[in-house]
Amino acid sequence: MALYGAIEAGGTKFVCAVGTSPTDLRAQARFPTTNPSATLGQCLDFFRSQPAIDALGIGCFGPLELHRHARNYGHVTATPKPGWSNTDIVGPLARALAVPIGFDTDVNAAVLGEARWGAAQNLGTAVYITIGTGIGGGALIGGQLAHGLVHPEMGHLLLPREPDDSSFAGACPFHGGRCWEGLAAGPALERRFGQRAETLPADHPAWDLQARYVASALTTLVLVLSPERLILGGGVMQVSALFPLIRKYLARSLAGYVQATELDDAMDQYVVPPLLGSLSGIAGALALAEHAAQTA
Repeated sequence: MALYGAIEAGGTKFVCAVGTSPTDLRAQARFPTTNPSATLGQCLDFFRSQPAIDALGIGCFGPLELHRHARNYGHVTATPKPGWSNTDIVGPLARALAVPIGFDTDVNAAVLGEARWGAAQNLGTAVYITIGTGIGGGALIGGQLAHGLVHPEMGHLLLPREPDDSSFAGACPFHGGRCWEGLAAGPALERRFGQRAETLPADHPAWDLQARYVASALTTLVLVLSPERLILGGGVMQVSALFPLIRKYLARSLAGYVQATELDDAMDQYVVPPLLGSLSGIAGALALAEHAAQTA
């Protein structure tokens, strides 16, 4: 059986693994995302310490250059992550490991992992959103990961301001308080309420406001992409009170216009947490590696 390597490259931490599926991970390592040279060096040290892999999959924070014909294919491009703009991710790993590499955004990898082994199994169209230090989204459309001019940047959808939040300046370096990330990512919550999101009690008014912003963005995604399931992960979504509120406000926003059983009687099965939990990204990276091996 082929053995694959996987990297979930996040803005806060990198996770490396070797295995064949999320239930067959032979080894894992986690380390903070520091500077590119040191962080990629730790990835290489990990894989050199393991049995030889047949291919490597990388789900990486972005923005990314995913067009293989592009001069800077495999690079992080204009990221707000300090020190990482224009970093070549694929090149150093490909040269050192000499295996086929599958490369995509971390959120596209996550939706792929959920489609293969998790909450989006047997669905042709699904969206995965992560809400944490940033907001990102990946989409599976007609069974294929969404790519185009670049790749989905759902976290920067422009949102109408909630009436009780009109004075907040926002936290996005590109859009201030006009986009989803600037209004509802972890740093926005901390800046608005003066403490980290994970320290806010479940009955704090922050969560009602958060749910309204999330539902507003999801409304756009439902109307544009018509996904068969919305999967919401990331650190901020660990607050259990959010899911019922988001479902309620999404139903209110759609106002009965989209006629589907999932939006009427089964909303609790339509807006869901990732079935794979924290393994969505690594699972997706394994699936990227498998595809790279099969198409090499």
